[in-house]
Amino acid sequence: MEKNELKPSCVFEQFAKINQIPRPSKHEEKMIEFLKDFGESRNLETNVDKTGNVIIRKPATPGYEDRETIILQSHMDMVCDKLVDVDIDFTKDAIQTYVDGEWLRAKGTTLGADDGIGCAIELAILDSNEIEHGPIECVFTRDEETGLTGAHGMEAGFMTGKMLINLDSEDEGQIFVSCAGGQTIHATFEFEREQAPAGYFFIKLSLKGLNGGHSGDDINKKRANAIKLLARFLYLEMEKFNGDIRLVNFNSGKMHNAIPRDGQVVLAIKNEVKEQVRIDWNIFASEVEEEFHVTEKDMVFNMESAEPSPVIEKATAEKFIMALQAVDNGPLTTCQDEAIAWMVETSSNVASVITTDNSIDIVASQRSNVMSNLENMTNTVKAAFQLAGAKITVGDKYPAWKMRTDSKLTEITVKSYEKLFGKKPLVKGIHAGLECGLFSEKYPDLDMVSFGPTLREVHTPQEALYIPTVQMVWDHLLEILHNAPRKG
Repeated sequence: MEKNELKPSCVFEQFAKINQIPRPSKHEEKMIEFLKDFGESRNLETNVDKTGNVIIRKPATPGYEDRETIILQSHMDMVCDKLVDVDIDFTKDAIQTYVDGEWLRAKGTTLGADDGIGCAIELAILDSNEIEHGPIECVFTRDEETGLTGAHGMEAGFMTGKMLINLDSEDEGQIFVSCAGGQTIHATFEFEREQAPAGYFFIKLSLKGLNGGHSGDDINKKRANAIKLLARFLYLEMEKFNGDIRLVNFNSGKMHNAIPRDGQVVLAIKNEVKEQVRIDWNIFASEVEEEFHVTEKDMVFNMESAEPSPVIEKATAEKFIMALQAVDNGPLTTCQDEAIAWMVETSSNVASVITTDNSIDIVASQRSNVMSNLENMTNTVKAAFQLAGAKITVGDKYPAWKMRTDSKLTEITVKSYEKLFGKKPLVKGIHAGLECGLFSEKYPDLDMVSFGPTLREVHTPQEALYIPTVQMVWDHLLEILHNAPRKG
């Protein structure tokens, strides 16, 4: 299959245009301008709010003027990650895509189908003169990935429709009607550097090749967290050598909503124990490879000498290591409702550690479908770092989206799917956060569903879009628009 053979062509043409536009989270200015020009050039009502969200309104086609307005919504930003040997500037360069059988991938970077494919579907509908539909509002929010900034900043009244279809889900055939809420913890350890004692040898430990993944969708897939593995080894060695290891740097992870898949640590150790540390590292690597032999088949452990440099003061480094060892990570509870007992209810992900000249900055992300449990999980993580003496900042909380038992939109969505494909879709909740949670606070009467084509390994350079499902989602969406309920 060649790129020019991808179906529906109208969607993939728009997706190709989108991937020419740099749009990292918090740097969506070029995408905003593109969307604004797109709407205005087609004489469609187009507005940009003060936060940077874009709405493009398209009137009903003849005969559908009496239908309810349907809001189609996706986010314009993308997670930008790459393989270590790929040279790309995400603020300037285009995403290079290729077809791999029935999958669309990018060359060594994230693909941007989360949620560029949702945006492309909206643009294809706006650009078409052949689709029958009632009034449509196409909404494109900014900075969903790093703080839900667009949804947080959207004011009531920006959208006017009563029904919203979020196009930011990643499993075709699944209709999502609820999602988790979330919050982040930022912990900072401040320190002074000093010279390492005489007779110390410097080494760099590195770990790469983990799967990583989305900290909501993939948190229950038994994937390793690079930060937790590196911290685990440091804690073991610190205990073994009575604290006679000195930390220089610890760096791992990039995004708050991704499971870290690589990292490195620079240490100073006594000359007389360096051979033992090497042996310990090899044993540790072997044990971890066995522990994760099903889910992490490509992990690579490495140890090499490093250049001497000032070390972090001992007391702060030890507290930092102990905090990372202690802090909760992974899926922690499942839902109590019997119908969705399989679903993760509460989780935590230690997402990134960055060392600067005089501080170590840590980000941990908590999620829960129950807001009281989200608060408790956030406080549990917060307390671990507080006990170690870190300065704490708690990020904005976003709410869970609760299922509506009387949803007319869910009914239409399910019936349309059954008509097209002769089978029932799965109607379910998701542990990841969706902007629908914030919309439900500002628009309490808004009827919402979320669905989309199948994506895999989002937030990683292995991100892939399953091409056949784009046509299925396109057909499904057009069927829903065709059957939109009449007003009143």
